[in-house]
Amino acid sequence: MTSRIAPTADVLVIGAGPTGLLLAGDLAAAGVRVVLLERRARESNLTRAFAVHARTLEMLDARSVAEELLATGVFISSARLFGKVRLDLSGLPGRFPGVLMTPQYETERVLEARAVKLGAEIRRGAEVVGLRQDADGVDVDVRTRAAGEPSGDAPDDGGTATLRARYVVGADGVHSTVRQTLGIPFPGKSVLRSVMLADVRLAAPPRETPAFNSVAEGFSLVLPFGDGWYRIIAWERGSDLPADAPVELEDLRAVTRAVFGTDFGAHDARWTSRFHSDERQVPRYRAGRVFLAGDAAHVHSPAGGMGMNAGMQDAANLGWKLAAVLAGRADDALLDTYQDERHPVGALVLRLSGAILRMALTGSTVVRGLRRGAAVVIQHVPRVARRPALLVSGLGIRYPAPPGAHPLTGTRAPDLPLVEVPDGPTRLYEALRAGRYVRVLPRGAAPRDPVGEREPDVITVMRTDARQESLLVRPDGYVAWASDDAGTGAVPMPMPTVGAVPLSQV
Repeated sequence: MTSRIAPTADVLVIGAGPTGLLLAGDLAAAGVRVVLLERRARESNLTRAFAVHARTLEMLDARSVAEELLATGVFISSARLFGKVRLDLSGLPGRFPGVLMTPQYETERVLEARAVKLGAEIRRGAEVVGLRQDADGVDVDVRTRAAGEPSGDAPDDGGTATLRARYVVGADGVHSTVRQTLGIPFPGKSVLRSVMLADVRLAAPPRETPAFNSVAEGFSLVLPFGDGWYRIIAWERGSDLPADAPVELEDLRAVTRAVFGTDFGAHDARWTSRFHSDERQVPRYRAGRVFLAGDAAHVHSPAGGMGMNAGMQDAANLGWKLAAVLAGRADDALLDTYQDERHPVGALVLRLSGAILRMALTGSTVVRGLRRGAAVVIQHVPRVARRPALLVSGLGIRYPAPPGAHPLTGTRAPDLPLVEVPDGPTRLYEALRAGRYVRVLPRGAAPRDPVGEREPDVITVMRTDARQESLLVRPDGYVAWASDDAGTGAVPMPMPTVGAVPLSQV
C-alpha cells in the first residue's frame, strides 16, 4: 500500500552516519524542519572510521560537543610511521593540535543526541526506494518496517510512504540509493582489495601508538581507543578475498607479525570486517533540489583518516546555506557554492589519501628507501611537514575567493580571543555557536557601520589580539570578507559569502 504524506519536512536527510547527523543538527538549530531517514532499524555499534581531525574538532567545538567527544577516545599529538620515525602534530594551529582516536559510533552517538535535542526527527528502519523531483520539491518513496517486526539491519516491508520536502540530501554512503536513483555517475577505480579490520584486546600493546609500518608483505596499523580496545588494520599483498569473506584472527596476526615482528598478543576480537577501498567522486554534488554529501559524493582510501572528516565538513558547508535559502535570506544560487567549494576539497582528499596509500603499498626496495628518507626529513624539518599536516587535518583547507578579495577571504578563521562582555563569548568559536555570521572588529575599533542594527542575525565582537583586520566570519567558520581598515570595519552590502553569490541578508 502506498500513502502520501506531504509536506513532511523542509529537508529530508538520508543516512544517519556522522555526515547526516551533523547536517540534521545544524538544520534543526537554524529552525529548519528536518527529518533524517536511516535504513538501519537500530543503531550500529560497529565502526570503520576512527580519526577525528583538528578542523573537525573545531567544528564540533562551535557546536558545543567537542569536549564530550574528546572524553570518549585518545587524543594524540604525534604518530609513528615507517619504523621509528614520528610525525609531530603538536605544532598545528588552534585548540586541537593533533587527532582524536575514537570509534565512529561514539561520534554518531554525540551527534545524534545533539540533533534530537535541537528538534531533528530521526526515523530508523526507513529505506529509500524511489525519488522524484519537480520545480517545488522532492518526493521520496520510503519503505518502513512493519510494527512489531524484529529488529535488524534492513527494514521488513511495513508499507511504502511518499514523503515530500523542499530539498533532499543524500548522505547514505558509498552505495547511495539517492545517487543511484538519480543516475549520477560515480567514476573511479578500486585501489585496495581485501583489507582486514579488527577491534581486539592486546596482551602486549606497542609502547607508542598509533603504530604504522609497511614492508614488502603488506602493511599494518595499530591504534588505541582508550578503553582497552585496539583497532588493527592489516593488508597482505596478493590477497584478493571478497569483502564478505570472514576475517580469521590468525590471518590478521600473521600480517601484523610480518610488519612489526610481533602480533602484540591480539585476542578476543569483538568485531572483524573486510573491505575494498575505492577512489571515486561524483562530477556534481547538486542535482536540482537534491544534494550529495560524504561517501555518497566521494570515497577514497582510509589512508590519513580523512573520509569521515570530509563528510562532516560537507555537512557544515551545506547546512547554513540551506537554512539561509529556506528562510528567504538568500537566493537559491547560494546553494551552487556548495559544489564550488566542496568538490575541489573532495578531489584534494582523493589525491592526498591516494599518495599516502601508494607510499605505504610500495613493494620496491628502492622506493621504500626513498620513503624512509622522506620520513626522516619530515621528522627533522618541521616546515616540510607543515603543509601536508595542515591539509590532512583540514586546517589548511580554503575556499576560492573572488578576484581582488583580501588574502584572508576563504580561509579558516582562527579561534580568536575576544573582549569579554557580560554573558558574551570569550573566543570566536563560542560566538559561532549561535549559528550566525560573526563580525570581528579590532580591539578599540569604533564602527561606523552598525551591521548588527540592520542585520540582527550578525553578531559583532571585538578581538583582543594586536591584529588590525576586520573580519566577517560565516557560520561554518570561514572568512567571507576581510578588511585592513581598522577604523571602521565597514561591511559591504549585500552581505558577502566567499564566492560571487551574495546573501541578500544574513
